[in-house]
Amino acid sequence: MNAAVAAVEQAEGAVGALVNNAGYSQSGAIEDVPMEQVRKQFETNVFGLIRMCQLVLPGMRKQGDGRIVNVSSMGGRLVFPGGGIYHATKHAVEALSDALRFEVRGFGVGVSIIEPGLIKTEFGHAAVGSMEGTIADDGAYGRFNREVAAKTAGAYEGSMSRMAAPPDAVARVIQRAIESRRPRPRYVVTVGARAMLLTRRLLPDRGWDAMMRSQFPQPRP
Repeated sequence: MNAAVAAVEQAEGAVGALVNNAGYSQSGAIEDVPMEQVRKQFETNVFGLIRMCQLVLPGMRKQGDGRIVNVSSMGGRLVFPGGGIYHATKHAVEALSDALRFEVRGFGVGVSIIEPGLIKTEFGHAAVGSMEGTIADDGAYGRFNREVAAKTAGAYEGSMSRMAAPPDAVARVIQRAIESRRPRPRYVVTVGARAMLLTRRLLPDRGWDAMMRSQFPQPRP
């Protein structure tokens, strides 16, 4: 991180735009996810993002201009069962970005959040892979964890994949956030993400829970 920022600053004077896009999904029932995997998830999705912002901001403030674009997810504003650890990191990205946007605006630095829905990448395979060898497929949450893995794989390979957008859709929105004179605080990517966020906003908590129970098996004794 230090070397990358130093190289850009030596060549250009300061980093003009930072895009924090590193991230993956650690799936599984919260009780079953080893703390080592929890820490790894936060190191990648949250702590790395914070550190990169800290490294580029002195140069951006000095030049009085800059853009920071943090790639979150529709999962930063809603939660699917079996994704509690991942969603916690994306909720953190949302909170950090909102605070940072206020803190650096006076220095001429804009901060935007990108909230994609399903995107046609290897993200789903990585999410399922995060459970292999570390998350129990038996025990109290065995059936639930297996169903979470199947639902995740199905979202990217089954009928739901028709609602997924290509990576270019996200790239175009990131470019818009960087180049806009007045970047928006949030950009939602994909029709599916807009529909899910609207549904979550309209449903009370118990209504959302009921909808999730219709999609996932609830762990029971």
